[in-house]
Amino acid sequence: MKWLVNGVIISDGAWGTELQARGLPAGTIPDTWNLTHSEQVEAVARAYVEAGSQVILTNSFRANAIAMRGASAADLDAINRAAVAISKKAAGGQALVFASIGPAGKMMISGEVSAEELTAAFAAQSQSLAAAGADALLIETMSDPEEARLAVQAAKATGLPVIASFAFDTGKNKDRTMMGATPEAVAAAMVEAGADGVGANCGVGVDFALPICRRLRAACDLPIWIKPNAGLPVIEGTAVHYATTAEFFASHFAALRDAGASFVGGCCGSTPEFVRALAAARAAA
Repeated sequence: MKWLVNGVIISDGAWGTELQARGLPAGTIPDTWNLTHSEQVEAVARAYVEAGSQVILTNSFRANAIAMRGASAADLDAINRAAVAISKKAAGGQALVFASIGPAGKMMISGEVSAEELTAAFAAQSQSLAAAGADALLIETMSDPEEARLAVQAAKATGLPVIASFAFDTGKNKDRTMMGATPEAVAAAMVEAGADGVGANCGVGVDFALPICRRLRAACDLPIWIKPNAGLPVIEGTAVHYATTAEFFASHFAALRDAGASFVGGCCGSTPEFVRALAAARAAA
């Protein structure tokens, strides 16, 4: 990728938990806020840019015909285009915008959705995001290499760079996806699919992400995307908290760089403070 010229690139942090902090009701699909509460979505994106993110995502994780069944093609197109427009406005030319594409999840695993339906959904979303001006497409939180392969191939048709990222949160060492795929298997599958980058996001904490990063780097020559959670969630009553501090998270920056990470950011529970700490660690490294 043409951007990988000055060391590790700092991406952004969580979107869902940040939108919830701004009033997103439980059970509401965050992507719908692109049309109804665009100022709140923009505030999240701008906070990450101001904290030092060199890449920010879009609020489009579920905006496809499978995850948002019942939504019209026109509504999905509008949500995806708005997602890119909001992030590009917030970026103000200071950060790149990688558009987020999430999985269909259990619907494909259970056979409720065919490969053809899934490919069509990924293709439509990818085309909307690309047409709106995204710099790259990020297929994230995947667990099934076959689903990711379909998504990558659909996304590559846009001509944009495509990164595929997986959630490793299963097994004794938390080094397998929910479908049992290892970092080595994921890397091989994504190289074969034609992805421009591969990585790990969500799952567990930054300390578990370090060995996964090493294994992905050993298994392929693609740029490595690393974006772990702020540790495991802690439920206190009706509230969900993440115990990992920004300082602890950022203390792993140098190790992730040395392990081969090309991009480093945070997922669930991380905040602009995490990005600020990562940017400081990058400057000091």
